[in-house]
Amino acid sequence: MSQAFETTKLGHHVDAYLAHWRALGRRYRQEEWLLRAVTRDLAALGHDDLTAQSHDLWLELKKDRHPNSRRKWAQRLRHFCLFRRRLSPECFVPGPEQACKRRPHVTPIIVGDDEVAKLLLTADRLTPAPGSPLRAATMRIATVLLYTTGIRLGELQRLRLSDVEDDGSILRIRASKFQKTRLVPLSLTAQAELADFMVLRTSAGFAIVPSTALLAPHPGRSNGYSISGLQSAITALFRNASVNDGNGRCPRIHDLRHSFAIQVLTRAYREGDDVQVLLPKLAMYMGHVSIESTAYYLQWREELGILASERFATRFADVISGRPS
Repeated sequence: MSQAFETTKLGHHVDAYLAHWRALGRRYRQEEWLLRAVTRDLAALGHDDLTAQSHDLWLELKKDRHPNSRRKWAQRLRHFCLFRRRLSPECFVPGPEQACKRRPHVTPIIVGDDEVAKLLLTADRLTPAPGSPLRAATMRIATVLLYTTGIRLGELQRLRLSDVEDDGSILRIRASKFQKTRLVPLSLTAQAELADFMVLRTSAGFAIVPSTALLAPHPGRSNGYSISGLQSAITALFRNASVNDGNGRCPRIHDLRHSFAIQVLTRAYREGDDVQVLLPKLAMYMGHVSIESTAYYLQWREELGILASERFATRFADVISGRPS
């Protein structure tokens, strides 16, 4: 945190806000990111405090962002301002009407094995950069882990060497969403990819200290890629591999999480597994508190409909037709 941020009245209130909620067990990473960004943006606009005028200027600055993002930011800012008013009753609090109307979520683009193969080929062709000598290998393993495990981008970015357990067959996802830590077993192919990456990483002189980031851009850095840096690199990979929905729209990184859930369900139908038994396991694997959260990722797909219909016909066709089984 910069000295300028610490010494402003707004900065002191942000510190108090974060300390209060973290003392109650919340991590509030996104809230801290937002409040720091607001403070920097206000300073660039010539304001050192959050007032009605500076608040409107900041919202105008973000007018091109997705309405759902702006709505979430406005709600979090209001929550902070309500807390702030307890410390200074004269502080500005935006009205609830400042939050824009929620829009339908973007329909995810489901990525399949063929598209992932294109991503991996494109990753392999990446050339080393001065700040990222293992750029190709890093983007390859990032794609493999996101697609085969369905972990979130932030979970991938926060992985440390100590989180690779049991000879590379398990990833420990620490204190993720809802403050849960979980173990994520890897498929055999993902284990092989991770093992190859670890060999390359060691031979390139990267640190092997357990607290070092798994995806570090340079041997001289123990911390990993930033979220924005990793997001930009993977988004560019989608674009360069020409992976899109046929109308030119590239998948979001989070669509790989949707794709993972769909692929698991599809395999279950193909292999004759009990889907109702599978769903709680899938929810646990993905780090959800309930099956309802997992259902958000299981959108309707024609292939799934056909597989489900075939299973129903196999099981109940004789009952419906009246023929003896």
